[in-house]
Amino acid sequence: MSDDSIETRKLVTRLVIAVVVMFAFGFALVPLYDVMCKALGINGKTSGSAWQAGAQQVDEGREVKVQFVANNNIDMVWEFGPKSDQLVVHPGAVNEMVFVAHNPTDRPMTAQAVPSIAPSSAATYFHKTECFCFTQQVLKPGERIEMPVRFIVDRDLPKDVRHLTLAYTLFDITARKPPIASND
Repeated sequence: MSDDSIETRKLVTRLVIAVVVMFAFGFALVPLYDVMCKALGINGKTSGSAWQAGAQQVDEGREVKVQFVANNNIDMVWEFGPKSDQLVVHPGAVNEMVFVAHNPTDRPMTAQAVPSIAPSSAATYFHKTECFCFTQQVLKPGERIEMPVRFIVDRDLPKDVRHLTLAYTLFDITARKPPIASND
């Protein structure tokens, strides 16, 4: 074998190893991301379905401030936000906040809201019993809608957590899920 073919074989071997390592790293990104978020206390994921449990006893002696934040993804043009910036709630009580969305365009659009809780350690203690984030929202041109989120802050929320932030990011998914024409 010539020196050129040996060098070529070494190069191909190194490139194949590099591709395998990059492929493995791609699969490791999601768990790595989850570990980093947990360590840094960011991106508290909430459940994607309604919480089902028995009634909790309300802790009238404790108050938790819940702040509401609404953001639009870069491609989303809707006006979107909560009716109030915050609520003071008692753990165990059922609470409600209404978010308002308005489609200012001249075409029907479909949107999906993605929630998160901060601090992320509190996400398991924040239970949504009803949420507009469970379904996609379709608005006609100029249409405005009020969308409730009903929730319970669990009585088992650690005592040192006195403030939660429920944030929603609204995404335009019209291209992936075109609005269905209605017959009104």
